[in-house]
Amino acid sequence: MTVAVIIVAAGRGTRAGAGEPKQWRDLGGQSVLARSLGAFAGVGRMVLVLHPDDMARGVAEFGGKVTLVAGGETRSQSVRNALELLDQSDVSRVLIHDGARPLVSRALITRVLTALGTAPAAAPALAVTDALWQGAAGAVTGTQNRHGLYRAQTPQGFHFDAILAAHRAHPEGGADDVELARRAGLAVAIVAGEEDNLKLTFAADFARAERILGAKMDVRTGNGYDVHAFCAGDHVWLCGVRVPHGRGLLGHSDADVGMHALTDALYGALAAGDIGRHFPPSDPQWKGAASHIFLSHAAALVRERGYRIANADVTLVCEHPKIAPHAPEMADVLANIMGICRDRVSVKATTSERLGFTGREEGIAALATATLVSA
Repeated sequence: MTVAVIIVAAGRGTRAGAGEPKQWRDLGGQSVLARSLGAFAGVGRMVLVLHPDDMARGVAEFGGKVTLVAGGETRSQSVRNALELLDQSDVSRVLIHDGARPLVSRALITRVLTALGTAPAAAPALAVTDALWQGAAGAVTGTQNRHGLYRAQTPQGFHFDAILAAHRAHPEGGADDVELARRAGLAVAIVAGEEDNLKLTFAADFARAERILGAKMDVRTGNGYDVHAFCAGDHVWLCGVRVPHGRGLLGHSDADVGMHALTDALYGALAAGDIGRHFPPSDPQWKGAASHIFLSHAAALVRERGYRIANADVTLVCEHPKIAPHAPEMADVLANIMGICRDRVSVKATTSERLGFTGREEGIAALATATLVSA
């Protein structure tokens, strides 16, 4: 079974209030669209449908990671554009999801895919439990029996050939893809939906989504500490920057004490040991290695385990060299290696008031703290 995931995000979201379209707005440090895409990471081939005006932005943010398709005037046309793109491929199952549902869980996605093993179509839904009224002019005019009624959600899953044929047979479109599937005679299985899988429609929905994220968010903090002694040399490497100095730093690698402390902070937040566990000093291949290799590995492990780096703070402890002139560049380098925004990285320095080994200028110490949040 080969799966494709179509994320539909070609609308303008005018009901969500003023500002940019809702799929591009920030939600807990990531765009709504980035969260929707991330929910399906590893499920299958990703196809993202965007408004033609957003294609350049899509290339800049997601190019190389997903296949981009320009949407049509209606949602159904947008979905069909994506389906036609996948025609003649090896895709046998397809999930179609609203880009404005960023909190979909992997468990729900799995339920839909599992249901496709015995049905040509499946979709999540929630049974209606509230009383239903009919109304006009601000007054109740009647009631509606809620028995057998459901609130539809996405992702809606289909056998690929069947849903493509349904779209081709009904170019006029429908409220959603399930409606078109039923017009084509397909049986649609209902799987359990989730209250948290809300569709962001109005401005107030963002506040609710933030509360849900806050309740679910896993926050981790790690600390790192490292020391390197001075030795003969004419420069030191600190936080990825070559700083001229009358001495060097002694170490198995390039002895970048700041980057080592930060790397250990990331590993610590993941409960994944320290640099020595991942890059043993007994292994000659790491002799003189550039420390960005270690930090890159730790940052990749953070992403692999479903987290993002919310903040990184490094303090260098030394009398000399002076750090302040180089601190902005150091922060830039660290942010680039970790793949995060510059304003999430701090590099600063202090002295030990001439006390201890740093005060005697025998070496440099570094402390680092990193905070991770679940992505």
